[in-house]
Amino acid sequence: MTADLVILNARIRAQFAPAGTTAIAARDGLILALGDDAAIRAHVAPETRVIDAAGRELLPGFVESHLHLFMGGASLSMLPLGSTFGFEATKAAFEEFMAANPGDEILFGLGVNYVIFGEDRRPDRHLLDQISAERPICLLATDLHCAWANTRALELAGILQGADVGPGAEIVMGEDGLATGELREFAAMKRVRNLSILKGRDSLAYRPAAVPPTEEERAHDRDVIRLAGDYCARHGITSAVNMDGNEYQAGLMRELALAGEMPVRVSLPLRLGGEDGPEGIDRLDAYGPEVPGWLSFGRIKMLLDGVFDTWTALTVTDYPDRPGFRSAPLFDLDNFTAICVEADRRGLQIATHAVGDGAVRATIDAYEAAAKTNGPRDARHRLEHIDTITPEDLDRLDPLGIVASMQPVHPPGSAGLPLEPTVTIMGKSRWPTAFPWRMIRDRGVTLAFGTDWPVSPISPLYAIHCALTRQPWADDLPDQRLTLEECLAAYTSGGAYADFCEDRRGALREGFDADLVLIEGALEGLSDRADAARIALTICGGRVTHSIPEA
Repeated sequence: MTADLVILNARIRAQFAPAGTTAIAARDGLILALGDDAAIRAHVAPETRVIDAAGRELLPGFVESHLHLFMGGASLSMLPLGSTFGFEATKAAFEEFMAANPGDEILFGLGVNYVIFGEDRRPDRHLLDQISAERPICLLATDLHCAWANTRALELAGILQGADVGPGAEIVMGEDGLATGELREFAAMKRVRNLSILKGRDSLAYRPAAVPPTEEERAHDRDVIRLAGDYCARHGITSAVNMDGNEYQAGLMRELALAGEMPVRVSLPLRLGGEDGPEGIDRLDAYGPEVPGWLSFGRIKMLLDGVFDTWTALTVTDYPDRPGFRSAPLFDLDNFTAICVEADRRGLQIATHAVGDGAVRATIDAYEAAAKTNGPRDARHRLEHIDTITPEDLDRLDPLGIVASMQPVHPPGSAGLPLEPTVTIMGKSRWPTAFPWRMIRDRGVTLAFGTDWPVSPISPLYAIHCALTRQPWADDLPDQRLTLEECLAAYTSGGAYADFCEDRRGALREGFDADLVLIEGALEGLSDRADAARIALTICGGRVTHSIPEA
């Protein structure tokens, strides 16, 4: 049978294809055949596109197991500040950004470290007013769980005098009775994010409004998501699990997928909040039909806690700097368990954001309750992040079939992140089992890697570099690094398994989706340099979605 696409002269690991495989043929979006160059040339016809890999390495397409497509697309027009420190440097960057973006609309800085102005002072509106007094500006923290707005932005959002934003979130107030500018968690942040052209439609907390977006707004939002999909393709990603789904996003992504304008396959859960009960799962009915192969539903997402830097991570023991304080869950735990039991009964997968060891334990408890109530099944419920976990809870993951969805770019000290204030707020007693990739992997638990983009840089190659080079925070801590092969598995077969598509993605086999990525450089070099390899070619469903000029 003739092929639509043939790739010859490639290096392919035995981890992904039979030994001796150097070529692949694809037809109608599926892998038609694998073999050596001579065998695969038999599938070439005049109309076949033939690509010479020139000895470069060919892998299955990367599965990005945790990102935010809509937010990520929006972030591409923001000011990146992840590597910026100091007031003068921040002011200069914003002045240049404002000059390049004239007007009076709000401007956002992205990836801001909590210590951008020094370890002894968090950002506040007074500092930001010195950067811009007239134009509204807002800094989004590197974890996207906190933001800092200037006075003008607070005034426009109507929160300079404060506001009740519900449990688990806070508009921090100063001794003068006015907001300091620090906004903790999504319910507080969205007041300022609503000032943007997107009016908060890209936020995690967005719910379809009583007055739906106009067609012009929908067209704008489709363009933002399309841009995000192209950005995924540039980084070798062919499948993405989007972690902030709602009915509005489902409609936009369906339109893009049906039009053939999404270069990445998307799994879209329904995000439920603490105000929801088990009946909230019914909102999945409003998603409408899936687009086979390109857009899938069948899961829910919940956030049980926040992050350590805002003291909103739920802990088993007290925070070291706040005796008697362990934060509070974003759900009533009985309600959270009831939602998990009902979702499991309906055959849905559950993904839960759990950063603190208390949130991780509560999530495991709820998943265990679901299994006891409904009976065991291949549920593959997911824990998202697992920044900290107790040693005893590590041993509960595998018996319950839980998937660990983790991000190698998140540990302090990795990906340019400073250690402080996170490691001190977390407390030394939690360090031995913080971000415990090795401990989890050694217990046979499936690891699925991602980045939480736009919280962190999206590149899987950079994330792998971080996983290979992570250093312990103290000499007596365990080494949590993984091997290159284990990292590749977490970005391919592990991600496919976590998304219930291991029978068609995550490996190179006949009949599997023709999702492929060609690597320029040497992956082995990532243990020394982040730039040792780059993406030369991305193919999704047999279609080239990204290529560098010489590929």
